[in-house]
Amino acid sequence: MTTVALQTVAGKANGSLTLDAALFGIQPNVPLMHQVVTAQLAARRSGTQSTKTRSEVRGGGKKPFKQKGTGNARQGSIRAPHYSGGGVALGPKPRKYDQKTPKKMIKAALNSALSDRAAEGKVVVIEQWGFETPKTKDAKAALNALGIDGKALVVVNIDDTNTIRSFLNLPEVQLIESNELNAYDVLCNDYVVFSQATLPGTSVAGTEAVATRAPITGPAKKAKAEKAPAKSAAKKAPAKKAPAKKAAAKAPAKKAAAKAPAKKAAGGKS
Repeated sequence: MTTVALQTVAGKANGSLTLDAALFGIQPNVPLMHQVVTAQLAARRSGTQSTKTRSEVRGGGKKPFKQKGTGNARQGSIRAPHYSGGGVALGPKPRKYDQKTPKKMIKAALNSALSDRAAEGKVVVIEQWGFETPKTKDAKAALNALGIDGKALVVVNIDDTNTIRSFLNLPEVQLIESNELNAYDVLCNDYVVFSQATLPGTSVAGTEAVATRAPITGPAKKAKAEKAPAKSAAKKAPAKKAPAKKAAAKAPAKKAAAKAPAKKAAGGKS
């Protein structure tokens, strides 16, 4: 179980946080991260490259010279690929580079990237940024106080306008929303900086709130005890209807037995 210090903007420790082992404590899967990052970069490609074939190039509709008698190799068009200004043979055409990646793989790659940064001690958590006004100077001072000296990925909420505008002009800082966190951006930066509001799956060490039910005492306990026999009686009630069904099943048999002598009598008279 990984534990990190909960820091203030001034860089002072104010408690500790226990990181979720499923997100920050797994063994990084390097081949999986490579596959997911490759698919993500491939999806960024626009795929709009295009070249013209010999049939798409302007001109070249007429045979340049007669088939025989000139001593030259026979030609059918001056827009063939071996001509200058001709079409391109087997050139690129518009296409999609998207790769299908399951959601579970994307999530597992993100967990591997976060676990790798946590193992290196490069996951930083602060209480809150608390910038009253957007100031790049204050954002730079906060990073220095937290001991961040490389590229940093700052995870923010979309509503925290002052924080976003404070970090926006720092070239070594990349901003990302909490719901857009991905493996590629985590691996591209040295540090990942969360606020307590944007850190996923954690609880403050020593102050975990465990949901428990209060014991039932007094009149409420008696009322519950009185309801229990009523429920059991209601469950047993349908079982008494079974004899009625049996009697209903025997009734047709008696009618059939009563009709049988009448048929025999009718047969004797004839």
